[in-house]
Amino acid sequence: MKHAKRIGRQRQRRSWRVSNKVQAHSTRPRLAVFRSHQHIYAQVIDDERGHTVAAASSLEPEVRKQLTGKTKTAQAELVGTTLAERAKAAGITAVVFDRGGFRYHGRVKAVADGARSGGLQF
Repeated sequence: MKHAKRIGRQRQRRSWRVSNKVQAHSTRPRLAVFRSHQHIYAQVIDDERGHTVAAASSLEPEVRKQLTGKTKTAQAELVGTTLAERAKAAGITAVVFDRGGFRYHGRVKAVADGARSGGLQF
């Protein structure tokens, strides 16, 4: 239990560090990522209005059809490209990446790479 609490505190500290830097750039919306053990969620948030502009996750039925037989990293990349398509449809071309306290590695990096390949600028 002590290990889990320590890991949670570390993620919370990283999250505060990241969010303090990201909120200063209000000209671009924020691409926030949440990673659970099994799924990945990403959304583009306009902090000035407090609205979610676009969102995608590995739980959505239209995304889930394409996920069969893929690794979690490949699924995360697909979520990133889906999010980029939806953000571009909403008129967003440039975002600030908020990794939410997760290390920029593995699935979090795959979401960022997928969003970049979908046409979003970081």
